[in-house]
Amino acid sequence: MSGSALGQPNPTAILFFFVFIALTLGITYWAARRTRSTEEFYAAGRSISGFQNGLALAGDYMSAASFLGIAGLVALSGFDGLLYSIGFLVGWPVVMFLVAEPLRNLGKYTFADVVAYRLRQAPVRSAAAVSTLVVVTLYLIAQMVGAGNLIKLLFGLSYEWAVVLVGVVMLAYVLFGGMVATTWVQIVKAVLLLSGAFLLALLVLVRYGLNPLSLFQDAAAKYGEQVLAPGGLVANPIDTLSLSLALMLGTAGLPHILMRFYTVPDARAARTSVSWATLFIGFFYLLTFVLGFGAMTLVGRDPIRAIDKGGNMAAPLLAEALGGTAFLGFISAVAFATILAVVAGLTLSGAAALSHDLWVNVVRQGKAPEKEQLAVARIATLLLGIVAILLGIAFKGQNVAFTVGLAFAIAASGNLPAIVYSVFWRKFTTAGAVGAILVGTLSAVILIYLSPTVQVDILKHASPIFPLKNPGIVSIPLGFLAGYLFSLLSQEKEAEERYREVERRVHLGGD
Repeated sequence: MSGSALGQPNPTAILFFFVFIALTLGITYWAARRTRSTEEFYAAGRSISGFQNGLALAGDYMSAASFLGIAGLVALSGFDGLLYSIGFLVGWPVVMFLVAEPLRNLGKYTFADVVAYRLRQAPVRSAAAVSTLVVVTLYLIAQMVGAGNLIKLLFGLSYEWAVVLVGVVMLAYVLFGGMVATTWVQIVKAVLLLSGAFLLALLVLVRYGLNPLSLFQDAAAKYGEQVLAPGGLVANPIDTLSLSLALMLGTAGLPHILMRFYTVPDARAARTSVSWATLFIGFFYLLTFVLGFGAMTLVGRDPIRAIDKGGNMAAPLLAEALGGTAFLGFISAVAFATILAVVAGLTLSGAAALSHDLWVNVVRQGKAPEKEQLAVARIATLLLGIVAILLGIAFKGQNVAFTVGLAFAIAASGNLPAIVYSVFWRKFTTAGAVGAILVGTLSAVILIYLSPTVQVDILKHASPIFPLKNPGIVSIPLGFLAGYLFSLLSQEKEAEERYREVERRVHLGGD
């Protein structure tokens, strides 16, 4: 495998890349002709079916961290790579039973609509915009750095130009096509990713007589029985629990995922879309396990580390080993499509926080005309696109895999407590909402800065101040506790009286 074509321009990858770009820009042109209002820009006119939204949710959720990162983690760490797969997947029942229907019935474009429904608008929306932008920024860094490295390896472009290229194409989708274009780009990407991963996994299993046990036995024979046992990646049980909590509860607080529930016509379609998304995502994460072990046995750990020490190129290298440079090109183009679709969803949710939450509801106090709202939404999108490009270039060469786990921890610590309390607790107040969001968000950010990931791995200090790599086990209870205590200390009669309306809308809907 030392003669890998990774790192040289790949004609097949470039061809698939341009086919994907042409197809999705065609979708964007069609979507742009339909995007005339803010409802179409943010929520695709609420015209997406449950099945379509399920595929788009899967497309939005299955990021480069999922496809490239987890396959690499399994290839280099064995069984423990499954921790991330399980963590990413088990968050969906939480979304289904706690969040999907109330969100669709109470909100308009962002999760702050739900939290602020019976509370004072300005403080709640300002706090929600802060947490949204922190989560979106951290997620964007990981995607942009991943995109830069991938295109650099495939096209022979410089890293900086690769990041600019991703940013410009993504901006074209979101600026002109809004949520309609973003949804269809995510659907196309989900179909490509599921097909590519399934084909790759099938080719691995064919080598082992379609028997996964033979694959695992081969891995154990080559690297020892420990590859099939826990402890290779996370040895500390409290760290494992903390990471699992963040991944499980974080899904229900991710702004770009929550925003997708406004694209369907009603709460029933929202529930249906979560069922489909769980099915697609569960199938995909089962495949990543086969891909990881396949890369471990058929490519080898040393060749994987030689290309990328974090293991992120395990899946493309496996594709090359099984199908030559043509299949490598196809899988790499799929990985690029993955990044592009996720970046588009993230940018749209960040733009919604800036324009809908801050500009329209805080600065203009809900009185902005439709044309102005749409113009501000596009300006916010442009600003976020430029920020994404600059962040991608600034973090060149950094190992940013931890930022996705951190984004989940912040979403679980700040956003989820505010959503749960606002929907299910009558005595929740404005001070409680602001407290839950800010205490949860800031504690997660501070603890991650004090953790081994930043103090030891990045700043090269001898020991960390906070021992855990992921702060979830501390910051999530802090967010819930802050929401509870601040609400008890600041009774709000009007918010309590409006709770009956919240209950009615949660169960019966109504726009």
